[in-house]
Amino acid sequence: MSYDSIGCSISVASTSVLAEECIGHPLEEVFETYNAMRSMLTSKGADPGDEEVIGDGVAFSGVSQYPARVKCALLGWSAMLDALAQAGVDISATSHPASTSSTTA
Repeated sequence: MSYDSIGCSISVASTSVLAEECIGHPLEEVFETYNAMRSMLTSKGADPGDEEVIGDGVAFSGVSQYPARVKCALLGWSAMLDALAQAGVDISATSHPASTSSTTA
């Protein structure tokens, strides 16, 4: 996996966290990280995030207070899931609405 990111500061920074937390990790961990990040970002502040799982992603916990920006923070993560699904990887282990075995990202 690699990325080239252009967009608002939130989407670029969040994609950088994705790269840091996911590249070279088993897909099970990638899906766990995605699920934890998505849970935090969509919690409207109820989930502060788990630094053990999402690392620097906890810096985005405040984004959950701004629903219009949640999409920005999840853009790179959603693109990763879409790319995995298009490659034939089963992404049903994610809380992503578009769920389609296990290797490394």
